[in-house]
Amino acid sequence: MTATATSPATHDDRRAKRVVAILVWAQSILGSQMPAHFVLGGLVGQMLAPNPSLATLPISMTVLCTMFMAPTMSWFMGRHGRRAGFLIGAGMGMVAMALCAYAITVKSFELFCAGSLLLGVYMAVHGFYRFAAADLASPEFRPKAISWVLAGGLASAVIGPQMVKEFGDLLEPIPFAGVYLALVGLGVLGAIPLFFLDIPVIRPTAETGGTGRPWREILAQRTIVVAMLCAMVSYALMNLVMTSTPLAMVACGFAVGDAAEVVQIHVLAMFAPSFFTGNLIARFGAPKIIAIGMALLGLCAVTAVAGISFAHFGIALALLGIGWNFGFIGATALLTAAHRPEERSKVQGLNDFLVFGLVTVASFSSGALMDQIGWAAVNLAMIPPLLIACAGLVWLVLGLRRDAVATGS
Repeated sequence: MTATATSPATHDDRRAKRVVAILVWAQSILGSQMPAHFVLGGLVGQMLAPNPSLATLPISMTVLCTMFMAPTMSWFMGRHGRRAGFLIGAGMGMVAMALCAYAITVKSFELFCAGSLLLGVYMAVHGFYRFAAADLASPEFRPKAISWVLAGGLASAVIGPQMVKEFGDLLEPIPFAGVYLALVGLGVLGAIPLFFLDIPVIRPTAETGGTGRPWREILAQRTIVVAMLCAMVSYALMNLVMTSTPLAMVACGFAVGDAAEVVQIHVLAMFAPSFFTGNLIARFGAPKIIAIGMALLGLCAVTAVAGISFAHFGIALALLGIGWNFGFIGATALLTAAHRPEERSKVQGLNDFLVFGLVTVASFSSGALMDQIGWAAVNLAMIPPLLIACAGLVWLVLGLRRDAVATGS
């Protein structure tokens, strides 16, 4: 049974490491659903949709549901614990995969969109693994805990696209349905360790200040505002480009297997740096690591518009992955250090609502830009959000320096 606490839990890194081990497993196995779905969602959409511009609608439905479910599931876990929320998310992921498989079998675009929508419940919950890693960690261990959990995505980067290759023809002549069925079984395997997750629930009391400070005080912190902004930009731009990549590659004459390989490169690049990102944040500070992430996302755009060879796609998507890693992990570490323990449900819920809100816009925009203008437009659309995020980082650093001078530190 999940433990409860009436005051913020004391830091316990030994216990935190046990939690991290479970979350790494869940990230590795359950997380495989998302790379597979991002490889296939646009392709299945293109196969079933009545209009080519709707090809990426299934992926957009996933992130749309994620946006609305993020604050709901954060509130639920604040009351009932991380374990209950994570198990619900895993269960919904399995239901979603089964519905997607059935939709492909009966050639129903509407049902495939419905399955993709349900997958958004899992994706919303999955996003809180990184926050759960920080719940019990000391300030010194916190960036490493977040980074290690996201490093579990390295396995999912291999497993997800490999599932596409191995099970794509399982139900031949019906393409891709076998992949979604196989992911249901994988979901069962990934969910089992979650039953042993032990993170206390912090009950609001007078000692903890109820649910913490009022919103006007929380959002007056430029650290929180910039952390949310950079998380939004990092994730949205990653989704913008990744969603259209399989469509762009197939349009350029590459096979589906080639597209899966590039997505695999991308997802490996997203998570492989996590083995040292936490150490970099601890040494140099989150703002510097986020800034490097934004620069790498800009390099991705430059590389992508420079050519349409396999190397151009592969290098651009690798840069996209590393840029996401530095930007998103850095923003997460910045946010968890800025809010109080009793505020985590509402602050983290708002953060992921905003993150996936912008991801939803990016996902819808990706399909439309790709269909109406082309691959270059998808990548050039990255530039304005990157400039805004960089301006936010400059604003944050100037504020921190001013505060340091005022306090004499």
